[in-house]
Amino acid sequence: MNLLEKIKSLLPAKKKPAEAEEQPQPVSAVNEPGTTPRKEKKTDRFTLISWAVTVVLVFGLLGGTLYYKSTLPPTVVTLPAATEEASAGGTSPVPQAGSGGEGTGLLPSIFRKLQVKTNIPERPRYEPELYRVVRGDSMYRIAELFKIKSETILYVNDQLDDNPHSLRPGMELQIPPEDGLYYEWKEGDTFEVIAKKFFAEPDDIIDFPGNQIDLTDPEVKPGETVFIPGGSRELRNWAADLQTAARGVNTGTGGANASNVCGGGPVGTGFGWPADDHTLSGNAYGPGHLGIDISAPEGSNVYAAGTGVVTMAAGGWNYGYGNVVQIDHGNNYVTVYAHLSTILVSQCQTVGQGSVIGLSGNTGNSFGAHLHFEIRVGGSNINPYDIVQ
Repeated sequence: MNLLEKIKSLLPAKKKPAEAEEQPQPVSAVNEPGTTPRKEKKTDRFTLISWAVTVVLVFGLLGGTLYYKSTLPPTVVTLPAATEEASAGGTSPVPQAGSGGEGTGLLPSIFRKLQVKTNIPERPRYEPELYRVVRGDSMYRIAELFKIKSETILYVNDQLDDNPHSLRPGMELQIPPEDGLYYEWKEGDTFEVIAKKFFAEPDDIIDFPGNQIDLTDPEVKPGETVFIPGGSRELRNWAADLQTAARGVNTGTGGANASNVCGGGPVGTGFGWPADDHTLSGNAYGPGHLGIDISAPEGSNVYAAGTGVVTMAAGGWNYGYGNVVQIDHGNNYVTVYAHLSTILVSQCQTVGQGSVIGLSGNTGNSFGAHLHFEIRVGGSNINPYDIVQ
């Protein structure tokens, strides 16, 4: 019994249920003490300044980083050559991308220059484009604009009648996608025959995407129009209409396109520029335009390019040349000055190099005052730029 009592004394005794705690008595709101409303805490000025400085620093660091990267030159990566062991084994070492210096065998980072504007490549054009001529245009300028030769424009626009001076403001021109011409297919035509006729290649006609020819069975139906890339044809030589006027038999310019007038006279020994302005107003020398058009406002002086005898001084249309002067220089050369507003010399008059022979104008087949200048040798035109500069 004593043992049981000892064991019980070691165990914790059970607590008696506590008496219900005294509940607080409700207090009337009338007797509740008054409270003061909580005031809003004003923003600390130091906090605002610190945030502003932080934002400025962040944007400054970002901008500086972008600018620094944009100024870095691109890094040229050189891959290490494969070793003999790797070549023998049929494999080559693959460098690992990462940061590395010269000679480490690793690929350094490649920086790209920042570019705001996206470059959109120009798509190739296979159809003709319509162009409306404006005042101040010339065949040379339009050809440069579309990156084709001026004679190409003459090939495909019948209204020009093979003459660049027929260009007029408001005229609508067909501009092909590249140098060449259009041809309406006829019964019995073949690619070989048409290519030979227009100095082109048969495969170029077949392969041109704009022609939409089936490559497995190349065929063009009569009446269809095809483009002949690189094709060309003979242009009318308007300069042949104005005969070369020579001073006399064996004394000046001869040839099939020459007429003999006047007698002998001084012989020129060189040539100079025939106008004050040394720039072209439009058409350069080429097929269909066997001279150069020099910038010369209305009424500007026109000078004799060399010493000689005036063999022609005629007003009027003159096959589109307008008021025109020719000078035979007695050395197989004749110079032609066209579209003059005023002629100041007469036929068979002797002139020296640099003499004023007339005033520039806009007569004949011309729109816009300029000087049309030609040089003929033996009755045939040559590029004036080969003689005068």
